[in-house]
Amino acid sequence: MVRLELLGGFRVTYGDAAVPDELWTRRKTAALVKLLCLAPRHRLRRDRLAALLWPGVTPRAAAANLRKTVHLVRRMYAGRYDVLPIESIGDMIGLPAERIWVDVVEFRAGIARARRSQSPHDYASAVSLYRGGLLPGEDDDWLEPHRADLHRDHVAALEEYAGLLEATGQLAEAARVSRLLVADPSAQVRLLRALTLDGRREEAVRAYRAMAAPGPETRKLHVEVRVRHLPRLSALLWEQIGDARMAAGDNRGALSAYRSGLELPAPAPEVARRHRAAAAACLGEGDAEQAERHLRLAEELTTDPAEQARIVGLRAEQAGLRGDIDTALALADVARAHAGMYGTADDACRAEEAMVLVSELRGEWRAGLGAELSRSGPALDAGVFGRAFDRHQCIGLRRLHAGEDVEEFARQILAETKSVRAQAFAWCLLGESLLLRGRFDEAAGCLDESTDLHAHLADEGSAAAAVAWQRLGELAVCRRRFDEVGPTLRQASAVAARAPAPRHVWTRIHATAAFARVELGEPEIAVRSVRAAAAAAARHGDCPSCGALLHPVAAEAYAALGDAEQSCAHALAAAESAARFDGPVWQAMAAAAAAGAALSTGDSAAAEERFRTAADFYEAAGYVYWAGHARRHAAAGIPGLAI
Repeated sequence: MVRLELLGGFRVTYGDAAVPDELWTRRKTAALVKLLCLAPRHRLRRDRLAALLWPGVTPRAAAANLRKTVHLVRRMYAGRYDVLPIESIGDMIGLPAERIWVDVVEFRAGIARARRSQSPHDYASAVSLYRGGLLPGEDDDWLEPHRADLHRDHVAALEEYAGLLEATGQLAEAARVSRLLVADPSAQVRLLRALTLDGRREEAVRAYRAMAAPGPETRKLHVEVRVRHLPRLSALLWEQIGDARMAAGDNRGALSAYRSGLELPAPAPEVARRHRAAAAACLGEGDAEQAERHLRLAEELTTDPAEQARIVGLRAEQAGLRGDIDTALALADVARAHAGMYGTADDACRAEEAMVLVSELRGEWRAGLGAELSRSGPALDAGVFGRAFDRHQCIGLRRLHAGEDVEEFARQILAETKSVRAQAFAWCLLGESLLLRGRFDEAAGCLDESTDLHAHLADEGSAAAAVAWQRLGELAVCRRRFDEVGPTLRQASAVAARAPAPRHVWTRIHATAAFARVELGEPEIAVRSVRAAAAAAARHGDCPSCGALLHPVAAEAYAALGDAEQSCAHALAAAESAARFDGPVWQAMAAAAAAGAALSTGDSAAAEERFRTAADFYEAAGYVYWAGHARRHAAAGIPGLAI
């Protein structure tokens, strides 16, 4: 194998022997190899290579320069090494992919593996490859996009790694990693927490004083570190870590942190709160029995009516997981009433979410939403209902994919309610249904109406509002109006950035961006959006149903780049979604992703068969555009495979 390293500097190693630096005295010979290391499947068209290496030179002169440079590289290695460094493949030039290892490729693959395993060890292995960044000190224009992408990947991986270290009690290492990100407000808070919990309180104070611009949360924590009694502060810090892990969708890490806080002395109300939070983490993992002990202790220790209402809401979730739906519905109703009387706006919102969840478990989502509309009326427009409608948006998408006629239901809501929020939701749901059935002009009007209505609500932001903008971006791709995609997705991103529960929408936004690039024949840019989706999921949590489109699109993009490992990983994720959710569309997306994986391994016959299977499932659901999309691929393969 030939080892090529670009992170921290350019190095080439054949077996155990490094290629001497003096062989790279000609700048363009090294630049040619570096470009191919960074290229999809380590190959590029001759004209593209020539234009990148000799910008501003006529195509004819650049082509002559490229021929000379390729010859020089081959002659440089002739008789010295047993691997020919440069290959010609038709009108393309490449490196022998089966004989080389490139650190940039391994860095990104390592981050993807770490996100799947959630292992601090895997994160450590991946980030250790980054060293000083991509070819530090070099200033070629073609380097900058690659350098910026890799820097973003590295920062995101460090954030995720530090959060996992903190949750698992590896505090010294969490502090070390957080120092690398100290300009980021969340990393500042994490650094002070880790140092304090590790018994390095004075060091935490010194670290704060060294910060150039500490954020408001960091300033607040600094005051607490200086004045609070340490064991009680430590218990509070573990609770904060648990809350952060819950927000990232890491229920196991959250439970570990809450339990660390419960090992420290604290007043009974605080202990009760941590038991209640630990129970929520257990329920998030679907473990009703493990939650029981924490719920029982929380009930015994609290006298606060608001906290009691929160516990009742968790009891409702527990009953739902146990299959006792009638009890779950009764408890959710009690939790909502008590939250309205004693709790905060956030408590009322969580209680409404519990009602939505229980209605879905009963198979009575439509009836539950109808009762909510009748019961609350114009009060639905208050900000407290925003997250509940984010959940409704998620369930509506599942019903669409299950083959239900949500179009009729959306029109019924529009006819029967005056609530702005409910109307905005119904217009979006109707627009989604029409879009997926290929009725593009009607869909555009509905989605525009939804965005206009959401703009009149007082929410800081909601996933439901972002979905309407995201669907407009998807519609623009389907109509091949690619100039409209960027503006609509930027609007979606701006709304999602303010949303209190963005896990329902970020993956949708990035999947749509990737979809646009795949349709344009730009798979390399598409996978940037796929990686961005993975980073957003690691930071904000993920919704497996809302993010389902990502997997067939990602499998397609990675197949076009010849990356079988990543293409197959997304095909596996799509298959897991199909096993989890009922309906033809889940089966269609799994088949389409499997087709991409088959192409990535060179099995074109299997790919054709699976694309046809996907088309059949899409047609059964009435998804006109996606059925045609799959049939075109069955006939011609994935666009971009020859790039």
